[in-house]
Amino acid sequence: MKTLLLAWMLASPWLLGAQTNPTLTAKLEQQASAMEKKVIAWRRHFHQYPELSNREVKTGQYIADHLRKLGLVVQHPIAKTGVVALLKTGNPGPVIALRADIDALPVTERNSLPFASKERTVFNGQETGVMHACGHDTHTAILMAVAEILTANKNELKGTIKFIFQPAEEGAPAGEEGGADLVVKEGWLENPKVDVIFGMHIQSISPLGRITYRPAGMMAASDWFSIKVKGRQSHGAAPWMGIDPIVVGSQIVMGLQTIVSRQTELTKEAAVITVGRFQAGVRENIIPEEALLAGTIRTLDEGMQQKIHEKIKLTAEKIAESAGATAEVTIERKTPVTYNDIALTEKMVASLRKAAGEPNVVRINAVTGAEDFAFYQKKVPGFFFFVGAMPPDQAPTKVPAHHTPDFMIDERGMLTGLKAMLNVAVDYMYLPSTN
Repeated sequence: MKTLLLAWMLASPWLLGAQTNPTLTAKLEQQASAMEKKVIAWRRHFHQYPELSNREVKTGQYIADHLRKLGLVVQHPIAKTGVVALLKTGNPGPVIALRADIDALPVTERNSLPFASKERTVFNGQETGVMHACGHDTHTAILMAVAEILTANKNELKGTIKFIFQPAEEGAPAGEEGGADLVVKEGWLENPKVDVIFGMHIQSISPLGRITYRPAGMMAASDWFSIKVKGRQSHGAAPWMGIDPIVVGSQIVMGLQTIVSRQTELTKEAAVITVGRFQAGVRENIIPEEALLAGTIRTLDEGMQQKIHEKIKLTAEKIAESAGATAEVTIERKTPVTYNDIALTEKMVASLRKAAGEPNVVRINAVTGAEDFAFYQKKVPGFFFFVGAMPPDQAPTKVPAHHTPDFMIDERGMLTGLKAMLNVAVDYMYLPSTN
């Protein structure tokens, strides 16, 4: 029986991981290690000079210049400020896309790094710093290195590699299009048509060198909502002469909490409703006419997503009506669920284990963060994974989170990410189903 099982596994190479030439695998790993200092230098450059979504002008040019020096076919700018480059190996095989996001955040950096950002800007009318507070600088540097290494070995590769350096993953400015959605709309998954796409995200809150993944829904859909509460203005000393939208808005905030805790099937999937903004009034002794609530919804199931949208509208309108006020609810769908193709994920886990070692590749539960890589996965099979870069001397409970002024990563995690991206790309070329 064991003999028959072994014969069946050998006849199905994808069950053991792609059968890439071991000599090539070893060479790629050696070249990745040799490039570590260069990757760190690139990352520090991008970290020191960050640019916001749809404003990555210098970042895009820096990337494009590097890719042109490699002799690749480069398109720049695409989707406002991004870059796409093609590596044609000259050998038959699949078209594989590899993606990195390149934008920074309106966050003022707060640390003593010698390459800390000093950039300033005005965002939504407020002066702020600009910072790579989510690790996109590392993704960019890693994919630049992947492009250089694969180009140097193209005679031993199959098919075509499409490198996508994508702007505006954090969201385009108000009134603009951007991000992965715009990349897709402009047709950059076509000509040549992409068969599969891979992406990764550095994680400051995951142990150094650990790679985590999940088949199917890995990250949540993200929707934004706003609720405009209209009451009647009055003197603060005589609230009975008006309809207080602040009180009504506060009741709506509390009412929204029961949608998740009492009206949503949480044993099926997780869900989150967060009010992140509450604006009302201009003076302490005036009850205003209007209040504005705004926030985000995170879901991992389309049915639950639709039900929560309906419940938010019903809850806000009926609470307002009970007080004699009105509530206007607007919900904007921002990002779909980041859905890892199940069959593809199963095939590529072996590639991650080669990069990090089997004990360091861990399947996780879904997370409620969102990622616009999901737009690519709506068009072609995709696989997205996390790479740990938590400094070992940090207590897990005290590690600065993403999107914060103190965000920090251990740069040694970038080598794991580089090896992982090389492995998934090259191994996929040799899967029997791609030949």
